[in-house]
Formats: sequence, structure tokens, C-alpha cells
Amino acid sequence: MQQSQARADRRRTIFVVAAAIVVGLAIVAYPAVRLVQDSRDRNASTAELGVAADAAGCDAVVEDKTQGNLDHKPDGTPLTYAVSPPSSGPHYQVPASFERKFYTASDRPAMGNLVHNLEHGYTILWYSEKVAADSDKLRTVEKIAKSYSSSDLSGKFLAAPYQAKDGGPAWPAGKDFALSHWGGGPPEAQKGYRQYCADISGAAVKQFTDKYPATDAPEPNAA
Repeated sequence: MQQSQARADRRRTIFVVAAAIVVGLAIVAYPAVRLVQDSRDRNASTAELGVAADAAGCDAVVEDKTQGNLDHKPDGTPLTYAVSPPSSGPHYQVPASFERKFYTASDRPAMGNLVHNLEHGYTILWYSEKVAADSDKLRTVEKIAKSYSSSDLSGKFLAAPYQAKDGGPAWPAGKDFALSHWGGGPPEAQKGYRQYCADISGAAVKQFTDKYPATDAPEPNAA
């Protein structure tokens, strides 16, 4: 009986040790896998991601009259914008981090912070709450966002969800993606740019950012 109990104890110990090793390897492996995935995303060709540009159902670019240049408000100040998504406007003191390219509904900065990014030359790819619930579409959005460089100011791009609580006019029917950019020049000559798309297309995104680069902004040299 003692020998049988000893064998059972050994088997139990081996099982516990093996399980601990598996869990430990998983904990170590997960960030390594994410690091590899992020590296692949950064090295991916933007234009090859998602559907082709002519299959994305993108509307013509809309030009907006701008407002809010250098109009910095204290954090938490209620802000409203005339167009949806915003292409300019008053904003909070601090923009979202230059290092972050992709946000979800759980970690997205306030709209007032993101509009400050627009003033610095960012293009923002906005996606609807419908897309936020679609893991495949969301992964493509993340890949597109992370294909933009974090090593220099030409990579001023981020993707973030647009939520019902953000307010503003409704998007056109059937459009689940939108791009926005705040053009530069003297305040009276500045323009905002918006484009709505039905599907996600890295090629369409690249066409937009090529046409409205980070250098075309009220504050192009600010991160």
C-alpha cells in the first residue's frame, strides 16, 4: 500500500510540474508571438491589406471648413463637432501617443485628444461599432494601422473606433469606415478632409494618406 501511495504521489507531482511548465511556457510565448505579429504588421505593405481600393465602396472625399486651430481646452471640457468624424475643431491639451497606432473601444483616448492628433498631421482611420464586433475586420484594421512607421513623423496615422456616444451627424448608410485629416496653411485657408468607405482597403487608405500627407497640417512638426 505504501509503495502504491508513493507511486500515486510521484505521478501527481509529475503532473503538477508538467502543468506548471506548460503554463509558464504559454505566459512566455504569448508576448513573443505578439511581438512577431507586430513586426510583421509593421513590415506589411499597406496597399496589400484588405480589399482592393475599387472594391471598398469609398465615396468621394468631402472637404470641410476648419475651426479650432490652436484652440486647446482643459481635459474633460464637453466638445461638439460639426461633422462626423471630425476633421478639425477645438481639442484637449495632449494628443494621443505617437507610438500607438491602433485603439479599441476599451482603450481609445477621448475625442478631444484625437482631434489634437489631427492638428499635428495625423490621418485617422475610424471604424464603426459594427466593425468593432467583427474580429476579422478588426484584425485587418490593426494590420493597416501598424503598417505605418513609428520611427519618424511621416508615420502619423492611427485607427480608432467611432462610437454612438461621440455624437455628430450619422455616417452615410452602409459606410463602416471613415478617414479624416486636417490640412495645413493659414487658418483661413485650411481644409478638413473626410472619406467614407463600406469595406476596409489598405490601398484606399494609402491613396488617402498619399494625397493628404502628414506634412500638410497646421502643426506638421509636432509629434
